[in-house]
Amino acid sequence: MADTDMIRKELLQRIESKKEKLNTMRQLPRDALKRLQEEMRLMHTYHSNAIEGNTLTLSETKLVIEEGITIGGKPLKDYLEAQNTARAYEMIEGLTGRKKITHETVQKTHEALTKGILDDAGRYRTKNVRITGAVKTPPSFSKVVKLMGQLLDKVNKDKKHPIETSAFLHHNFVEIHPFTDGNGRTARLLNNLYLMRHGYPPIILRKEDRAKYYKFLRSADTGNLTPFANFIAKAVDEALIHYLSIFGGEDELMPLKELAKASPYSQEYLSLRARQGRLAAVKIGNIWHASKRALREYRT
Repeated sequence: MADTDMIRKELLQRIESKKEKLNTMRQLPRDALKRLQEEMRLMHTYHSNAIEGNTLTLSETKLVIEEGITIGGKPLKDYLEAQNTARAYEMIEGLTGRKKITHETVQKTHEALTKGILDDAGRYRTKNVRITGAVKTPPSFSKVVKLMGQLLDKVNKDKKHPIETSAFLHHNFVEIHPFTDGNGRTARLLNNLYLMRHGYPPIILRKEDRAKYYKFLRSADTGNLTPFANFIAKAVDEALIHYLSIFGGEDELMPLKELAKASPYSQEYLSLRARQGRLAAVKIGNIWHASKRALREYRT
């Protein structure tokens, strides 16, 4: 296991245990795998855009990317963002076999995300920008190419744990702010690309966690990446739970209400431990779910 001085030991051990188990069960049923990949694409598209203020609901996003249906009363920009993000996500999936993230990777990702929305889609900014509420002002546009080159070189050579490095990439990318707009959505896709290249599933950063997301990024702005690295690690843990649940058995996801019936704990207690990140659990809709394996591991 690569070193990390940031991610909680307990959380990291949980992640690596799940990843090892998933690696021994890689032959997922093809139909089930396809459904999961489509679900992850939908969830990433919806949540990544919602974080930035897109007004489409989850069901509306699904209609847009799967049926190409426009939603009455919604801005055209929201519709284009949904289509573009889904396509960019698919593009990222096709890039997981390559070894390095390059300027071309970054610019093509941004272009796919903002095509038809920004005039400078796929091109680094040529003017200075300010971000409301940010601790730091993004660097001068004249430094973007050099700073991006340094970031990509460091990330491609980094020997830290891949989850820590993905958090470093994510934060430093938005700090450099290489494009006039669309930096957050690009960072979230590049974060997933880096994780997938290192054998982890793609993660979903949920709109419900938007306040935490920005809080931890601001903390990283001041030099403390640890909260953000653990935030990303928790999302990796949740993604692994989803992937393992396909196999059923002890890994089948159950509402905590049902899981509590066969345990010495109440639903309220399990929900508290899930929110604290001590019980490996995921939210589906607004309901916490966990597996019998997660409960057993928590008890031990």
